[in-house]
Amino acid sequence: MPSAAQLFAQVDLDTITAVCSPEADGGPVNPFCAAALRMTGNRILSGIAGTVAPALLKIVVILVLAFIVNRLLKRLIKRLVRGMAQQGIQRLGRLREKAPLADTSPMDLSRATMRTETIGSVLNSVATFGVTILAGFLLLGAVGFDLGPLLAGAGIAGVALGFGAQSLVKDFLAGIFILLEDQYGIGDVVDLRDSVGSPGASGSVELISSRTTRLRDVEGTVWHVPNGEIRTAGNKSQQWARSLLDVGVAYSTQVDHATAVLKRVADELWHDEEFGGFILEEPEVWGLERFGPGELVLRMVLKVQPAKQWAVNRELRARIKTAFDAEGIEIPFPQRTVWVRSDDDGHERNGQPAGSSLRPGGGSGGGRARSDAGGPVDRA
Repeated sequence: MPSAAQLFAQVDLDTITAVCSPEADGGPVNPFCAAALRMTGNRILSGIAGTVAPALLKIVVILVLAFIVNRLLKRLIKRLVRGMAQQGIQRLGRLREKAPLADTSPMDLSRATMRTETIGSVLNSVATFGVTILAGFLLLGAVGFDLGPLLAGAGIAGVALGFGAQSLVKDFLAGIFILLEDQYGIGDVVDLRDSVGSPGASGSVELISSRTTRLRDVEGTVWHVPNGEIRTAGNKSQQWARSLLDVGVAYSTQVDHATAVLKRVADELWHDEEFGGFILEEPEVWGLERFGPGELVLRMVLKVQPAKQWAVNRELRARIKTAFDAEGIEIPFPQRTVWVRSDDDGHERNGQPAGSSLRPGGGSGGGRARSDAGGPVDRA
């Protein structure tokens, strides 16, 4: 068997140029084709090698570069997400310095970490998808596909898909901004609406994805709200909440007395072992809020932990009712007085008889009154 040197020597330069040069008048020689021709002396195998080997080399290079670029992008995203998490922790620290009573518990730190991890996961998915698509087009070009018609078709398909899936794109972008701006998180009690004043979905947030937000309301109903349809988001449980209670008393009640009773009840709740931990600051009674049609309305407020205002309100109402009963303060209720008058023949009828006045007892036969609400009754 001849040696490799002897085998290579059997093929002259003119033959290599004629077989492995893509141009008829001579040009750059394909090194893979030349090497195969010198090793085998077979023109068919050398032609195949000259075509397949460069394509395989391009495929390997594209795959390696795609892997490296994807890893670099993921590392960059990880660094970006880590910086966002550190900024969130620093912001919570500044909040704790400015507002020591605000809720900046470890739960908030875990929430900030979870939010940044979610953002990082979404960005990693987007980066991987983009690199994969680009590498796929380059691989098609490496194996000989004409990318011109393919890109043109992809552009047309992208436009059609954009028109058909524009709501999905809108939901995705809105979900990204919800996560970036930390508008609400899992466990928050929120009110989501498509416009100000419109009825919306309210409840506790169970899941936030890049497309939808899942809520569970007080009745247990699960609501799936597309992120792109959310125009206003009211968060009722972020950092702290306010227990606001309007209490109505009768017009005959001394306002100072009722205010003192409300303040005493709120302070007792503030120092209570069970509910005291929910209240962040000393309760305040702001005083007379408004004159109602049948009552004086007094307003009191308590700054409480997030999502604890409803439990505090229920306990506070029960204690106010007990205290008002003990102090003799009347809690008004709707009342209606019905006048029953009699005609000259002694028959009673409801309403005002013909020819009689609107004064109580103005009828010729006298009258009597009864209340259908059980309240005080005026007698004619």
